[in-house]
Amino acid sequence: MPFHIAGETNPDVFNNISTNVGLNIFFFAIFVVFALSFFGLFEITLPASIANKADSRSGLGNIAGIFFMALTLAIVSFSCTGPILGTLLVGVADGGAWPLTFGAGGFGLALGLPFALFALFPNWLSSMPRSGGWMTDVKVVLGFVELALAVKFLANADNVQQWGILKREVFIGLWIIIGALTTLYLLGAFCIGHSTKPKRFGLVRWIFIVLFGAFTIYLVPGVTNTKWARLSFISGFPPPVCYSLYQHPVNCEKPLLDYELALAEAKKQNKPILIDFTGWACVNCRRMEENVWTNARVEQLMKEEFILVSLYVDERTPLPAADRMVYTMKNGTEKTIHTVGDRWTAFQLENFDATAQPQYAIVSPDEKALTKTKFYTLQPSEFAEWLECGLKAFREK
Repeated sequence: MPFHIAGETNPDVFNNISTNVGLNIFFFAIFVVFALSFFGLFEITLPASIANKADSRSGLGNIAGIFFMALTLAIVSFSCTGPILGTLLVGVADGGAWPLTFGAGGFGLALGLPFALFALFPNWLSSMPRSGGWMTDVKVVLGFVELALAVKFLANADNVQQWGILKREVFIGLWIIIGALTTLYLLGAFCIGHSTKPKRFGLVRWIFIVLFGAFTIYLVPGVTNTKWARLSFISGFPPPVCYSLYQHPVNCEKPLLDYELALAEAKKQNKPILIDFTGWACVNCRRMEENVWTNARVEQLMKEEFILVSLYVDERTPLPAADRMVYTMKNGTEKTIHTVGDRWTAFQLENFDATAQPQYAIVSPDEKALTKTKFYTLQPSEFAEWLECGLKAFREK
């Protein structure tokens, strides 16, 4: 419920969460702390007094007793479940209220379901694997995963601010190192924290060794300046292809970034404008660019028939003092416009009634909408048909 209230109060609150530089750096630090905890350097626990108070009330013979029993379970298991829950909530924060609601609800269901099943089928307890070294191995592997996610959030902040710290090849290189270390750990090449070298390799361990090893090898072309560097399987997670260490990245064509320039060019060439509402930290935007825009049919239409302009709603470049304002939206709310991203966010919300990215719109040189807007889709044929629909409307007009 709080997630939905926040979304109704401020429609772009979740976009602000996902692109806020300070929050992304904070999430980076939190994930590093989670990783160190999984590596066994320390445990993240709540004060014992809180658990004792909750446990003292769990004996109440009513619904309140059940609540405090569940609360006690959540508190005492916090050292293991806290980093996982934190990862879940941070990972879906930019998706809006429903992903947060389902994520939290699913976590609660997953935590409580085993107890319900064991209560119904008590004989299952005898077949459960005993605690031991395998649990430490699971935590260490999760620690490496947390480090990879930490790199992603630091990259979000870097992309928005354009610091140049984590360009695409550096990002992928760090993931290669993390993947290689995970594989070597599972092979018993070194130990971390309380872990010990495995005496034998079971089927499950071999499966994870192959998975992490294959994924690490798959990432290697990503640090090269070749046509194989796109890595479509993880498209959206690394920085954009154009945000590169190489001076002339392969397949990098930068669109216009200003609507007024695109409008002038559209009038000059008598072509419709394809508006791409995007973001530096937008995963789905990168997936569209790397998997849909590269389709031969889509690429031809976009290059030859449209004037493409990409409007980054999380662009933090300050506007000139004369252009800064408090704009009153058509619904009566006021929006402060101080940065380039603020301008494009207001432009999108005011004209196309949305704050989600990516969103695509086709307008004529006289600024008339030619078709309904299009959101995220990974079907190139569907996107091409939408482009052709807008192009047909332009020609008929």
